[in-house]
Amino acid sequence: MTSFVRPWALATAAVFLGAAAPVQAQKAVVLVRHAEKVDESADPLLSAAGRARARTLARHLRTAGVGAIYVTQYKRTALTAAPLAAAAGLKAIALPAEAGQELVDRIRKENADEVVLVVGHSNSVPDLLRLMGHRDTVTIASAEYDNLFVVVPEKKGPPTVLRLRY
Repeated sequence: MTSFVRPWALATAAVFLGAAAPVQAQKAVVLVRHAEKVDESADPLLSAAGRARARTLARHLRTAGVGAIYVTQYKRTALTAAPLAAAAGLKAIALPAEAGQELVDRIRKENADEVVLVVGHSNSVPDLLRLMGHRDTVTIASAEYDNLFVVVPEKKGPPTVLRLRY
């Protein structure tokens, strides 16, 4: 089930993250697309709007108890995660953007009982949701940078997935 809610709902999601049952593989996985980029080059930096969005992401997730952060090999994902990583005292782990199954397996194995942030791309975030068991088709338009997915694994069946905007 995917639903859209307003940014104030992030506070509700934070409560939800903290209340997830410890018997699950992870408390939750938060997936976002990288923030706005400065241009369409192969490995661009973030634009001013993108840097502001990265700071907003950090503000929204600072109390969510994020214990691990995964990014791709591209600067825009690392820069999106950087404010939260700095605030949480974490080092983002970079994996190739194409390594979706490896990432999902690694999160399940190495980050059991943690809240994990994954910063990906408009094509990789939907793939990761599918690999995590989400049954709905998700698309992210090229101009959409404000999606925030909260995936809470269930003991049996597909995960609970919230689609928020930030």
